[in-house]
Amino acid sequence: MRAVVLVGGFGTRLRPLTLGTPKQMLPVVDRPMIEWVVGHLGEHGVDEAVLALGYRPDAFLAAYPDDVCAGVRLTYAVEDLPLDTAGAIRFAALEAGIDERFLVVNGDVLTDLDIGALVAFHDAGGGSGTIHLHPVEDPSRYGVVPIDADGRVLEFVEKPPPDQAPSRWINAGTYVLEPDVLELIHHEGPVSIERVTFPALAAEGRLFGFQSETYWLDAGTPATYLQAQLDLVDGHRAETPPAVAADATVADGAKIEHAVLMAGTSVADRASVIDSALLPGARVERGATVRDAIIGPDAVVGADAVVDGGSVLGHDAVVAPGEVLTDVRRPEAE
Repeated sequence: MRAVVLVGGFGTRLRPLTLGTPKQMLPVVDRPMIEWVVGHLGEHGVDEAVLALGYRPDAFLAAYPDDVCAGVRLTYAVEDLPLDTAGAIRFAALEAGIDERFLVVNGDVLTDLDIGALVAFHDAGGGSGTIHLHPVEDPSRYGVVPIDADGRVLEFVEKPPPDQAPSRWINAGTYVLEPDVLELIHHEGPVSIERVTFPALAAEGRLFGFQSETYWLDAGTPATYLQAQLDLVDGHRAETPPAVAADATVADGAKIEHAVLMAGTSVADRASVIDSALLPGARVERGATVRDAIIGPDAVVGADAVVDGGSVLGHDAVVAPGEVLTDVRRPEAE
């Protein structure tokens, strides 16, 4: 089976980490996010992933020069202009010559979904499309998808007000689509699959929803990107990589508590790193405190400084000795 992986967005919610790096190339503990996504597909029989690219396609091409990611063959479809979700799917599928049932996944969704069960449900339903549905407490940020007893989608409500959501089950960003869906997508300009294509399919009774409560996370914000790191090392996923990289340097007097220290990071004497992630090459100097924060690649937290409250430091950012940052992004995104 083949899959289209949507990785073309600018990752604005994750700035400044994404100012020069596509979000799917950001590291999640010990490998880029895209490798977690594509590796999961490969474990369920996908042998080719078509990357629907827009922002910084060169980063993916440079990272996988042999066109293989996590054991899965890669094909690239690079948009000249942003086409939105449905437009990107149509463009990528046609570029890759897909003419049979295929998968679509959002490249910032991390999940342990049983894709085989999703596909089997799709085949049994006989529809044109099937969406993975996941329950959340607050569905107002997502597309809410009520279904009938047979799993047929009754309607598709994109980001309803909290008190008007018809269900807690949301569109979780993994789809099985028949090629006839591509015929519904207008070929000129951007088209949203959530706001245009799915509602049209639901109105025709051709869209189904597969409910699953397995692990799922939209890692597209700083809070959820940090959660993705901690969930892995806390053992909430099928795989549990080490929280501290083998080449990280931690002084004897440092305090590390519920944190991820990636390759080449260092934490000096009397420094504390708590509920946080240090990306490759980040340094926390003597006496500094990092709590509930993300310290970007090669960034430096100076001696006795404090970085907390959801702060995010981008690549090469510097916090001066003794400086205090609470809920700050550095550099600030334009």
